[in-house]
Amino acid sequence: MTLRVNGTAHRLAVPRDTRLLYVLRNDLALNGPKFGCGLGECGACTVLLDGAAARSCSIPVGACEGREVTTLEGLTADGTAQGAPGPVQRAFIAEQAAQCGYCLNGMIMATEALLRRHPRPDEAQIRAALSHNLCRCGTHVEILRAARRAADERG
Repeated sequence: MTLRVNGTAHRLAVPRDTRLLYVLRNDLALNGPKFGCGLGECGACTVLLDGAAARSCSIPVGACEGREVTTLEGLTADGTAQGAPGPVQRAFIAEQAAQCGYCLNGMIMATEALLRRHPRPDEAQIRAALSHNLCRCGTHVEILRAARRAADERG
């Protein structure tokens, strides 16, 4: 099958029912999405699927064929894992919105998906978009500030 990730097509010989998260991490060496709960509940594995936030631990890779998958690495300024942080990533860095950092992939990807749908979200929209991403460290205030900052900087 062919999987398009971060703008690049990849030919893969994997079973179609393999979870997208495993293909991204193990076959494509993209470590932005994290394994958290494995049930699609915590959000650590969030990617964008055709621009919408999706839980890669619960999506079979076969369901992604013909669609665009974007990982945290694809949000960099040049779309590569080595690129400079993109606007949402920079906002999270500026607001120091991480403690352990494990939830950050999901928080950043959920923020990116929100801003693609609603470039000028209000506080309620930001809270709703991030409400299904779990942070066990308690950096919610900083994460909310980072999401607001990313929206403001996108203007």
